[in-house]
Amino acid sequence: MTSKKQAVAVYGAYGHTGRFVVSELRRRGWTPILSGRDPEKLSAIGAEHPGLAVRPASVDEPASLDRALVGAVAVINCAGPFASTSAPLIEAALRARIPYLDVAAEIEANIDTFELFADRAREEGIVVVHAMAFYGGLGDLLATAAMGDWTSADEISIAYGLDSWRPTPGTLIAGQVSKQRRDGRRVVFANGKLSYITGAAPVVDWTFPAPMGKQPVIAEFTMADTVTISRHLKTPEIRSYMTVAAVKDLTDPNQLAPTASDESGRSSQTFLVEVLARRGGEERRAVASGRDIYAFSAPLVVEAMARVVSGQVKTAGVFTAGEAFDARDFLASLCPEHLSLEIR
Repeated sequence: MTSKKQAVAVYGAYGHTGRFVVSELRRRGWTPILSGRDPEKLSAIGAEHPGLAVRPASVDEPASLDRALVGAVAVINCAGPFASTSAPLIEAALRARIPYLDVAAEIEANIDTFELFADRAREEGIVVVHAMAFYGGLGDLLATAAMGDWTSADEISIAYGLDSWRPTPGTLIAGQVSKQRRDGRRVVFANGKLSYITGAAPVVDWTFPAPMGKQPVIAEFTMADTVTISRHLKTPEIRSYMTVAAVKDLTDPNQLAPTASDESGRSSQTFLVEVLARRGGEERRAVASGRDIYAFSAPLVVEAMARVVSGQVKTAGVFTAGEAFDARDFLASLCPEHLSLEIR
């Protein structure tokens, strides 16, 4: 197993999710290198973590990114909008010859990463794990775990039961960039392909496991999971659902940012994610629940990084969570501290 204490660069270390990633790295014995675009914010988080290297870097200055990655065994990109940061950071990781991981949940940035870097990363022998976050990563792992030994499914549905969704400033900015790039259209995966459609998304009911029960949900809700799942699981239909209550919070003109409810910084928000795979008359399910969608991304991406650095991903290239790892084993490693899990 790779020795701990090794350095991992965290770009966007002072952001909401970045702070959780820094703390999770330290908790697990890694040494974060604090990096990002804002020197003042970097200095502030550096003061909170004395002794850590603080390295300002701009995505517009490749040399500064190269300096930021010196001595790192991997880089984790937590800085959105990823449409602006992913490509420059991946280029820097390729130059440094170290793995790259991010927590991107912007559909257009997700697509770009696969299209622009899949061949190059494979040719240069570098592992890139994209969308390793609550959105894009968890759903993909759950779908892969639910499929089990099935090589295909008639349909995969993923339903998000969030009791609330207080978006971070980064989420709002990334959402605006993503929405502009697709001209306000929604993204669905139907008939074996991604499609962009207009019009209001339908509202239906979804019955979640107890204690959440039946909830109104937005069907055809645009999600990064549409991209990640379709990358490697064979199915003609991927359906995504989000609780109406969460969408109302997200679109509230007076949005409130997440607020800490304990010393770890986690909010009291809870989530329940249910994935259903259907094939013929058979159904398989995977259900996960936990607390704080932003905080949860930290153990998810740090566990992924640790597995990549220790050589558990044998092939180079750009991967989703479900492609890169044994989904059931990966999810089990997060239980019970970060996740409650049921696969049936």
